Amino acid sequence: MKLTTVDEVPLPNVAYTASEVAELDRLAIASGLPGLQLMKRAGRATFELLLTRFPMPEPIVVYCGAGNNGGDGYVVAGLAAQRRLPVRVVELGDTQKMSNEAARARDFALQEGVVMGPFKAGPPPSEGLLVDALLGTGVKGEVREPYAQAIEQINASGLPVLAVDIPSGLHADSGTVLGAAVKANLTVTFIGLKRGLLTGRGPEYCGKLAFADLGVPQEIYQQVPHSAACLSVADLKGALKPRARDAHKGAFGHVMVIGGDVGYGGAAIIAAQAAARSGAGLVSLATRPEHVSAALTRCPELMVCGVTSGQELEPWLARPSVLVIGPGLGRSAWSEQMLQQAANSGLPMIVDADALNMLAEGRVVSAQKRDNWLLTPHPGEAGRLLESDASDVQQDRFVAVQALRERWGGTVLLKGAGTLVAGPSGDVGIVTAGNPGMASGGMGDLLSGLLAGLVAQGLEFPDAAQLGACLHAEAADLEAAQFGERGLLATDLLAPLCQLLGDV
Repeated sequence: MKLTTVDEVPLPNVAYTASEVAELDRLAIASGLPGLQLMKRAGRATFELLLTRFPMPEPIVVYCGAGNNGGDGYVVAGLAAQRRLPVRVVELGDTQKMSNEAARARDFALQEGVVMGPFKAGPPPSEGLLVDALLGTGVKGEVREPYAQAIEQINASGLPVLAVDIPSGLHADSGTVLGAAVKANLTVTFIGLKRGLLTGRGPEYCGKLAFADLGVPQEIYQQVPHSAACLSVADLKGALKPRARDAHKGAFGHVMVIGGDVGYGGAAIIAAQAAARSGAGLVSLATRPEHVSAALTRCPELMVCGVTSGQELEPWLARPSVLVIGPGLGRSAWSEQMLQQAANSGLPMIVDADALNMLAEGRVVSAQKRDNWLLTPHPGEAGRLLESDASDVQQDRFVAVQALRERWGGTVLLKGAGTLVAGPSGDVGIVTAGNPGMASGGMGDLLSGLLAGLVAQGLEFPDAAQLGACLHAEAADLEAAQFGERGLLATDLLAPLCQLLGDV
């Protein structure tokens, strides 16, 4: 049985829906691996992780529901009793309606002398460690009572919480909270990595994440297609080929960033710097004349042109191989002219920020599908592109990213915790790196420039989106590990980006 954690070795590089994991479970049982054996292995994996992460876990309170998730919890309680650790079980649901496997797990805990009692509303436990084994991946609709009260009690305790398979109340497919959900410090998930743990509210509610395959044979995994892939620089770095010793700047493309309306020059400058630092051979910046001197002072390697109209921009569009349109673009008449000229050029484009908002309005560029663009919305922008809002997008980010790609074509990178990438193949990639320090102005501008730099060097949009999003997130993690998350700025990522690209 393999147990991996984010702190030690990488988690599996594929993720599944709840129904896909259920199929893996079914096939494992059909192959001769009894369901009770899987439950025992899940309980033991949880208990061993508990002892590793919480070496003084006294007392242990295990909240058990009446399903198989609760069965895993009973195994944990029984193993704790065997070690003579103080442990008790809080029970919810009808124990008379348990599956045979869960009932046998409960019997094991009773035989080991575990004290059990029904859930009672009231003050939470005041000491020790809590184990959440209330609800598994099969929850449909909002959590009902008394489970919602039990979840509230767990969260109110302030004690460390270890969730079994998934925090109770978190949707396994989308990462949304079903009315109420346990906020765990650590979650150990089994057989298949649930994709809802990795995006939306998942990362906030699962805490640190561990995975145990429970000894399911590898051939079983080959029989069930997965719905998403977990992305990392290590797996994607082969997309960028080593540079020839006689290489010259013309071999690595020409990025032009278009943006920086009055008062927003910094965004366009950040994007241009990122394109240069990502390895583009040449980088131009078309911006308001007011920002030319600031851009050259910040990064003299840029070719900066001050333009006051779309007509002035048009001649400059003969040189670039890829455009970035949107950083600091604004919503003025100047902004509209910039977007119109960029769209009319037919050049490959990274489309971000206000360019996305104007695209959604359809006033400047009529709604159309294009193969040669990469859209990089955050949830609010994605909602406008789908004629809905951010809350609808966050309800199921997987549905949203596929809907965006279906409506607008090209490649879509949906930003946020657990950034998602969807390309023409229909596959969805999940970025598992990144941290809350990235919630600051300019991070998206830096990403758009980085993506354009990768496209300029010959990467197709889907490859550039996947690698670029991972580079962006992993650079932020490197910087945060050294200086902390709070106060992290977009341009702080330029140095670690160079470091990561140097290893590619």
